Amino acid sequence: MRALITIAFLTISNTFMTLAWYGHLRFKDMEWSKSLGLISIIAISWGIALFEYIFQVPANKIGFKENGGPFSLMQLKITQEAISISVFLIFSILFFKTEKIAWNHVVAFALIILAVFFAFIKK
Repeated sequence: MRALITIAFLTISNTFMTLAWYGHLRFKDMEWSKSLGLISIIAISWGIALFEYIFQVPANKIGFKENGGPFSLMQLKITQEAISISVFLIFSILFFKTEKIAWNHVVAFALIILAVFFAFIKK
């Protein structure tokens, strides 16, 4: 159960992270944000990133082996990266329709998934 909670929290966390890091790039298309300066955009992104941390920190605490979780530190990080790129892929398809996913992006994604596989091989 701790593994599922960890994965769910990492997914939620990475959704907020992606919105904070890249969501503001779509602000130019929204009427309310056209007059916002960089400091305002940073403040909004920080506000969104707060929710990233609200889920990221518990995910790592619950999932870490030394706290009774199922994952080593390396497994947590590599899993988080795979979730992050997965969330970003979905985000870019939904919100940035002009971005095209090319063969090299697919290969890069596959290599990240392969990294997760290798991280979980028993020594």
